Amino acid sequence: MSKEESSKSNRRTTRSSAAAVLRDSGETKKTYHPHIPTLNDLVFGEDTISKEDLLSSFPGRHTQILELLNLLGPLNSPMLPLFVYGGTSSGKTSVILQTFRHLNRPFVYSSCRTCYNLRTLFESILNQLLLHQKDAGSGYLSAKRCEKPSDFVNFLREALVKVVNTLQGNPGKLSTKKLTGQGHGHMIYLIFDNLELVRNWDKSSSILPFLFNLHEVLNMNEVGFLFISNTSPDTYYSNVGYLEPIPVYFSEYTEDDLRQILSRNQTNQEMYSSFLSIVLGPFCRITRQVNELSIAFSSLYKTYREASGDLNNVPNESSKRARFSHFQPHIAPALNQIFKISSQPSELNNLKEPKRKGGSKKLGGFDSSEDLDFHMSTSAKYLLLSAFLASRNPATLDASLFDSTGGASSRKRKKRPSEKAIEQKEISEQELLMKGPGTFPLERLLAIFQCITSVAETSLEDVQDVVMDSRNEDSELMSDVLLQLSSLCNANFVVKGGSCPLEGSTRYRSTVSEDMASKVARSIKFPLSKYMYRR
Repeated sequence: MSKEESSKSNRRTTRSSAAAVLRDSGETKKTYHPHIPTLNDLVFGEDTISKEDLLSSFPGRHTQILELLNLLGPLNSPMLPLFVYGGTSSGKTSVILQTFRHLNRPFVYSSCRTCYNLRTLFESILNQLLLHQKDAGSGYLSAKRCEKPSDFVNFLREALVKVVNTLQGNPGKLSTKKLTGQGHGHMIYLIFDNLELVRNWDKSSSILPFLFNLHEVLNMNEVGFLFISNTSPDTYYSNVGYLEPIPVYFSEYTEDDLRQILSRNQTNQEMYSSFLSIVLGPFCRITRQVNELSIAFSSLYKTYREASGDLNNVPNESSKRARFSHFQPHIAPALNQIFKISSQPSELNNLKEPKRKGGSKKLGGFDSSEDLDFHMSTSAKYLLLSAFLASRNPATLDASLFDSTGGASSRKRKKRPSEKAIEQKEISEQELLMKGPGTFPLERLLAIFQCITSVAETSLEDVQDVVMDSRNEDSELMSDVLLQLSSLCNANFVVKGGSCPLEGSTRYRSTVSEDMASKVARSIKFPLSKYMYRR
């Protein structure tokens, strides 16, 4: 076949016909050139950045960046494991990756979101260290099949020794050539992102201590560990002893920080600044996550610019009032869209609404949400009710109030009380009234929370088809409960009541009145009175 004919060949030529053409022509062309991984792939792929560029890239994160640089230390300095935590969309992962880009040091990054179980996590780390790429040439297989933690420790130690020797300029038995343009030093860092998702894995109670213990098990000064999580270190405590990593906290962005972040890469800075002066304050009262704000502001900004005929015109003082009056009706729907919660009762309510008659009872939803003058997620409402019940009810009655059937038994033995029992009951009522709401430990709060949420999940079993569609959303009701508790404490709905010297744990107290708790319960159609102990 001539060159002209080969150039005119059809693009959709099959693999077998292409091979036949090569055999007939006697040519040995290579149509596929796979990428061969090297140790250069362990460093950040782009050019390094200066410290000033690193600090200027992340407004409001100067303190955390300087702390990370200090903890990582100078070149080739051993380090203790770090635990970087903070809320969602607070810049944890981006700051760490850009910090390693500035330092130009080799690292292995693994996310527990993409690595959805222990085996994929182990094999992802080993593939990066062994410079193995899963492609057609390797049959899309990993370098090592690893499922057991003991095997992972052995494979990891061997891989780390090879990488460290190569970084030190002593390849040994490696066939890899000496690294050119390598990251500085001979340290290698292992980064575990989205660590809070490990708690949903099988045998998570033993996996997390194992990951935290890797630093001591390997006992290699050339290896550093960084753990990134959306939850605080308190959520990872266990009975298994391990060296606690050094915490690095990423706090919420302030309003000024969000203004700097959102104003970046805007063509008309003055126009966008006037837009943020209107919308940023109300939105910051609900959320300070950059991803949620950027999505909401993208559509609102278009509406704001369309309020005037000239899109490039910067509003002056005389036109700001007219533009604000035109733009104000769009703010409230955008706020509701950010805090929109799709729960199982509300979805059933929407599906059953066309078939409902005027006098029929609603299945659920947020029909009484107008009674509340604040926004709160469904999970936070259940947690608030759990705290109220834990403070209101005696702990000795939990077994009878929250039984397996989902509440107090309807068939109680009627026993005529004696005069002495009535008198003792009145005395106990007065004592409890003088004491006020009682304190409770975290374990009791979580137990009540699990009981009342399970009742909410099983109360609509007669419509199985809709329940199956909403089960994935309801399964997330137990997620991030401790973050919700921290939010309730910050809002003074729940306060810390001190530590018990015998238990050694923090106790909490609910400050919510019965009227407020009833409003919250009505908003989610929860039978609060069924679980309250009436004295």
